[in-house]
Amino acid sequence: MKARDENVVNELRRHRLLHGELTQQALAEAVGVSRQTIVSIEKGHYNPTVGLALRLAHALGVAVEDLFQLARGRADGSHR
Repeated sequence: MKARDENVVNELRRHRLLHGELTQQALAEAVGVSRQTIVSIEKGHYNPTVGLALRLAHALGVAVEDLFQLARGRADGSHR
């Protein structure tokens, strides 16, 4: 996992709850990580690796871009 990146918008929790009230534990088991990893990602404390992001998207039946996007106006990393 990588440290928090404020340029990334994280929609994991919203999609997890839209997916039939899937628990953090059930999602963690489905993608092969601990529940605490899911908690940390949902809280924005860490960004997942590319592989984990792909597994999360697959488990939830959505595209990676539905879970994680660059914040508008910050694609270049500036903080205007």
